[in-house]
Amino acid sequence: MSTIDTGLTIIRTASRRVAAANNRLGNAFKGIMPKGLYARALLIMIVPMVVLQSVVAFVFMERHWNTVTRRLSAAVVQDIAGLIDVYAGYPQDKDRSQIKRIAQQRLGLVVDFLPVGDMPPPGPKPFFSLLDQTLSVQLGRQITRPYWIDTVGRSNLVEIRIQLDDAVMRVFAQRSAAYASNSEIFLFWMVGTSSILLIVAVLFLRNQIRPILRLADAAESFGKGRDAPNFRPRGASEVRRAAQAFIEMKTRIERSIEQRTAMLAGVSHDLRTILTRFKLELALIGDSPEVDGMRKDVDEMAAMLEAYLAFARGDSGEGAKPTDMALALEDLRSDAERHGHAATVVFNGLPVVTVKPAAFKRCLANLVSNAARYADAIAITGQRDHRYLTITVDDDGPGIPLEMREEVFKPFLRLDDSRNQDEGNTGLGLAIARDIARSHGGDITLGDSPMGGLRATVRVPV
Repeated sequence: MSTIDTGLTIIRTASRRVAAANNRLGNAFKGIMPKGLYARALLIMIVPMVVLQSVVAFVFMERHWNTVTRRLSAAVVQDIAGLIDVYAGYPQDKDRSQIKRIAQQRLGLVVDFLPVGDMPPPGPKPFFSLLDQTLSVQLGRQITRPYWIDTVGRSNLVEIRIQLDDAVMRVFAQRSAAYASNSEIFLFWMVGTSSILLIVAVLFLRNQIRPILRLADAAESFGKGRDAPNFRPRGASEVRRAAQAFIEMKTRIERSIEQRTAMLAGVSHDLRTILTRFKLELALIGDSPEVDGMRKDVDEMAAMLEAYLAFARGDSGEGAKPTDMALALEDLRSDAERHGHAATVVFNGLPVVTVKPAAFKRCLANLVSNAARYADAIAITGQRDHRYLTITVDDDGPGIPLEMREEVFKPFLRLDDSRNQDEGNTGLGLAIARDIARSHGGDITLGDSPMGGLRATVRVPV
């Protein structure tokens, strides 16, 4: 391998690693970020506001506040240094009354003199005290004498003691004279205005997000086969446009279903009329083995016709309403026992669920009848939580091969043609059951049963 090929290989490997690292970082960032539109929009408004306020606060504190405090502290220390010079240059003022008068009247300082050695021990430095740090720097720079300061003992005053040759000068200065004390007001106004803007943003976003949530609820209800009678377009123009498009789509789907149902009703009426004539003509012919076979074929044709029409119609005319699922499962158990099968029912959770009662019961009845056709024992289990209603139908029959568990839901598919034809099966039972489950926003899956046969699981949202 040449040097160029080696270099290209190294570059490709490095680029793949960088891409993988970027993907990991992107996935981690997506996991941290909120998923809802309301939270994301609120975050888009809050983050720039917080960044802006933080930058402004940093600039104000670091530049303006520090600079003003440093200059004020330097001015106070300069006044104290001037008083020390006066004290040293005019010893004729024995009682120091002139220095005290000048300090109080001209400089706003309260000065007295203590005996030599009256210096308190150094105290702990206050944490994050800009005034203490600034005063210490200025005293060490302008007055080259031992000193002691207290910036926290008294709220409005700053005490400074300086060791002189024959006394200790104690100075009380106003805190506002050495410290920029308007920072709290600035922070108060900054936080207050930010809070007001945040409250306005929250109220505004809630009103903007609410029509989107209503549109999502209406679409979800329509997908579950339920009505949303009070839904109408609201909110911003884009949201109104989406809501209007949803209403028009819903109207077209309902119109299509109504047209199909009307067509099927006409076909059903015409075919039933012909089958009724067949039955009447066979009744007039009399009894014979050939006639009995023809009657059996006519009855089977009528049953197949009903199954075809039910599958094509999809039971679309029924409305959803609260239904006691525990009672419905008990009815299925009773029907199975009447046909000579051992059946058990267990239901856990709140039994009342909003479904299309007749359609959903037919869905479960098709699963139970499919199990009863090939098994002796059936176990029906219901479970309802805060999100889903889950019903399982277990049997001890031969089951269905794994590779055929999705194929059996196709219309008119029979795993055993000759057996199903003898029983008059149209191959639509599981297809109708899945169609009903999906019209409720759920689905049906097949798996292995603990009883050794097949497990059919119906799961729909509540």
